[in-house]
Amino acid sequence: MFLIDKLDKERIKKLVRELIIELGEDPTREGLRKTPERIAEMYKEIFGGYDSDSELSIQFSEDSDVVIAKDIRFYSMCEHHILPFFGKIHIAYSPNGRVFGISKLIRLVEKYSRRLQIQERLTKNIADELFSKGVKGVIVISEAEHLCMKMRGVKNDSKITSAAFRGIYQNNKEKDVIISLIHESNPKTSLL
Repeated sequence: MFLIDKLDKERIKKLVRELIIELGEDPTREGLRKTPERIAEMYKEIFGGYDSDSELSIQFSEDSDVVIAKDIRFYSMCEHHILPFFGKIHIAYSPNGRVFGISKLIRLVEKYSRRLQIQERLTKNIADELFSKGVKGVIVISEAEHLCMKMRGVKNDSKITSAAFRGIYQNNKEKDVIISLIHESNPKTSLL
């Protein structure tokens, strides 16, 4: 497993300095002098998901038919081009006698988004971990903009939506109800 706390910042600084030179720049000039150090610090933060814990083991004795957390903002890095993709994730789950603290769902999103990632796997990982904690069903929908698609290649502004359904939400009736609940209260959200 990748351990971000053991990240070799000196090596990263050296590699970034070499990249700056390879791009034809002078790493000693004013604006670039501290760039290798800044990037090493930034990587420690944005790739912290490899070492984080979503703390889903912390639950409360309550029940509900469904819990929906909408518009959880996330930022991730595309593993194909190491460029950002970002957007919102919506999570719906049906508890089985116990509910998770709201912050735990946000930490779950951060755990998987703060890695080199693709959106489809991000969505699946969140759904799988939540479902593995014994809930009756899970829906995870992610909507994202990808800078690798906006800045290069097709240079298109489209948003990508991916979804994962587990447990009771694999049934179309329940899935449709939850999707309409998410969509109804947020008319700007376009889902499936």
